[in-house]
Amino acid sequence: MAEKTKWGTVLLFLLPAILLLLFFLVYPALYTVLLSFDRGRNGVLGEFVGLDNYVRVFSDQDFINLSTFPPSGALWNNVVWIIFYTSFVIFLGLIIAVIASRVRYESVIKAVVFLPMAISATALAVIWKFVYAPDANIGLLNAILANFGVSPISWLGDQGIVNFALIAVGIWASVGFATVILSAALKSIPAEITEAARVEGANELQVFFRITIPMVSLPMSVLAVTLIVNVIKLFDLIYVMTGGGPGTSSRVIAFTMYQQAFSAGQYGFGSAVAVVMLVLLLPIMIFNVRRFRTQAVR
Repeated sequence: MAEKTKWGTVLLFLLPAILLLLFFLVYPALYTVLLSFDRGRNGVLGEFVGLDNYVRVFSDQDFINLSTFPPSGALWNNVVWIIFYTSFVIFLGLIIAVIASRVRYESVIKAVVFLPMAISATALAVIWKFVYAPDANIGLLNAILANFGVSPISWLGDQGIVNFALIAVGIWASVGFATVILSAALKSIPAEITEAARVEGANELQVFFRITIPMVSLPMSVLAVTLIVNVIKLFDLIYVMTGGGPGTSSRVIAFTMYQQAFSAGQYGFGSAVAVVMLVLLLPIMIFNVRRFRTQAVR
């Protein structure tokens, strides 16, 4: 006879977690959604405005400007981050993981590339702000380039290159994480499969593209989802290194939300931006959950 579940005990142990989730997650989320339909003066509900905040969000050229090519604005900057940051982090992480798995000092390589993950995002941003300083006497990168006769470049002051300079910092900080995840995935591939392929005459490139990549595709997709989520809520790197500048050229969605709500005092507008960010995140999270349910991580 099966033992009867003691639901009272179960609820007693779950209650603290439920209360924390309700107070710190559910209530703020619902309040933000309600505030997005309100003027939101001082962060308090008081003047219902319907969809006005959302109309303002998508008509604001600092948020998205499709009248130029390429487009500009905070939303477009997030798209650029997703394309370049996610692809380069996964590509470099996989290459380093494959190379490291074939040498005896694999643990040393992984420790070195993982080191930036031990640095807080704020400290990392401060370090790279000095690296990118346009003054060749201060900025490390410009000091190195000066030895090759290259004039100092304002990496964080040029609207054309600032986002790519920031993306490079993000890639440097995240490659170690990708390397560790993909290295674990590579070790789960049965050695018999790759050995059989080599015996049949497959070269290293064929083994890599036809065996290695397909067998780590699920961990790669999970990693991609994690990186995309990080990009959509990206804030600290932008806040410390550029403050959204020069002008508004390096703003992203999360920074725009903070700027409008806390700096400009437009809490209704900022809440609408936050809801847009939530809407962008939901499909990604649903995809991730469904992928986990349909396939087991190898």
